[in-house]
Amino acid sequence: QVHLVESGGGLVQAGDSLRLSCAASGHTFSNDAAGWFRQGPGKEREFVAGIFWNGVTHYADSVKGRFVISRDNDNNTVYLQMNSLKTEDKAVYYCTVKLIERPIATPRAFVSWGKGTQVSVSS
Repeated sequence: QVHLVESGGGLVQAGDSLRLSCAASGHTFSNDAAGWFRQGPGKEREFVAGIFWNGVTHYADSVKGRFVISRDNDNNTVYLQMNSLKTEDKAVYYCTVKLIERPIATPRAFVSWGKGTQVSVSS
């Protein structure tokens, strides 16, 4: 059974940086894709970034140039480096693995989800 644990969220000021981590157990995702989604208050869950097994990455337009997704296959961990944070980045951020369909930028593309970590950005 896949177990994902996100960490690294918190309260920061606009312009600051945060690094989210997602540790996976029960699943070796070296041959899998991983992704980060987020859900703000009163909003639907939306795609943030994804990374394929070959290192190819995809980003939502809203975070392109500010966020970087990366992976450490040896430690079954995926990261999300978030720079130049904006107030609109405030959300619960979810890690996900086990890609079952394309495109990668939709929640139904993945099977396993973590419980999320809160990111709050003050102006």
